[in-house]
Amino acid sequence: MVTAQRATSPEARLPKGFRDTSAAELRETGRIVAKIRDVYETYGFVPLETPALEYSDALGKFLPDQDRPNAGVFSLRDEDGQWLSLRYDLTAPLARYVAENFDALPKPFRRYAFGPVWRNEKPGPGRFRQFTQFDADTVGTDSPAADAEFCMLAADTLAALGIQPGDYVIKLSNRKLLDGVLEAIGLSDSGRRLIVLRAIDKFDRLGLQGVRQLLGGGRRDESGDFTSGAELDAEQIHVLLTTLQAAGPSSSAAVGTLASWATALPANATVAAACAELEHIERLVRAAGYGPERIRVDPSVVRGLEYYTGPVLEAELTFEVKNEAGHGVRFGAVGGGGRYDALVERFMGRKVPATGFSIGVSRLQAALSHLGGGMLAGTGPVVVIAMDKERIADYQRLAQRLRQPSDGGPPIAVEVYLGSAGIKAQMRYADKRNAPCVIIQGGEERAKGVVEVKDLIEGSKAAAAIRDSREWRGSRPAQISVPDADLLTAVRQVLARHRA
Repeated sequence: MVTAQRATSPEARLPKGFRDTSAAELRETGRIVAKIRDVYETYGFVPLETPALEYSDALGKFLPDQDRPNAGVFSLRDEDGQWLSLRYDLTAPLARYVAENFDALPKPFRRYAFGPVWRNEKPGPGRFRQFTQFDADTVGTDSPAADAEFCMLAADTLAALGIQPGDYVIKLSNRKLLDGVLEAIGLSDSGRRLIVLRAIDKFDRLGLQGVRQLLGGGRRDESGDFTSGAELDAEQIHVLLTTLQAAGPSSSAAVGTLASWATALPANATVAAACAELEHIERLVRAAGYGPERIRVDPSVVRGLEYYTGPVLEAELTFEVKNEAGHGVRFGAVGGGGRYDALVERFMGRKVPATGFSIGVSRLQAALSHLGGGMLAGTGPVVVIAMDKERIADYQRLAQRLRQPSDGGPPIAVEVYLGSAGIKAQMRYADKRNAPCVIIQGGEERAKGVVEVKDLIEGSKAAAAIRDSREWRGSRPAQISVPDADLLTAVRQVLARHRA
């Protein structure tokens, strides 16, 4: 009977490309998100939440590059036979929302959004199929001042998170630059054009040779999987790579100015329009006090999504981290965005200009962990030890006095142990919960009208210096006895002692 049950039991395993998130990481995410939200709101953006599922045709074919609806996205059919897809970013749902509510919205419409997105792509080290983004967008203006504002917003956000000048740079380019180069080499096929965009977008990760392969016949990665290339000829590849190398991604503020690389670009109207837009944006950010060490022009920025139509930007972290082989590498981009003037137009049949910026929260959190030497674990709740299972109601009353202080002060997170373990196991439980202290009141303490408060953080430090069990029993490190009426004050003192 047992054997048959085991044979039909499901295996406990995560789907490929997904991950569980611990309490410590969630708390750190909350801290980061709060700082990002504060910056976005100082710029006048308001929150908006759209659903995880959208009709597949509303999301469009900007991420997938095959005919079936679920290429690149996770999709399903509803009861009406229509395709629904999990959103692959927060921008495509915004375009649907604006088109659906256009007359009621102020123009420009400025919103921010935070939440998970999903990509049905091959997972790899550090690449997941679900990740979190935090976006801000302005819809309804074609002014370059809106694009300049997002460069400044990106810089201010990284600074607010404690990333120092010199450890980040906002790189600015224009999708029209690459459009002009593609015009010059005679590439008009939209499918091959998208492959070129994605290939160049991988320049930082794959290097010159990897991009050369993707522009040509294709590339086989370390796992043996093959990615088809754009099938460009040798001359077309030469022009593209020459332009890319002339741009040259670099951490130097002196590299990447318009004057330093414009001569490497072909002379046509599309390139001229791109340069004029970049010059305008550059003047605006300089006038606002942002130097090239924080915001600079760099034509190596492409952005992989097809819907970009003008200025594009990336927030890049320039400090080094160790890769799996122990080699120092730059951390790279943690956010990006740009202008997408045709996305809302798909629904409305008329031009509705828009631009925006998106932060990859999970990637940014990993970067901050490198800078800060690890994630902050935070503290768990105060734990009330259940000395007598028959007195659970009394322990709950103790807990409520902390959760709802009579003096109107801030509530304290506290839990009563509800398991069946003994005292020693309860103390171990409190340690695992990262509790700052425990509250102990047995029959003897209750008769005296006192409560024992044990500071677990100080106690662990003191315990390390204790030589034997006799000394332990005599000292009862970091444990104090207080009158029952002083419990709230005693616990607050412990929490204040260890507050970060």
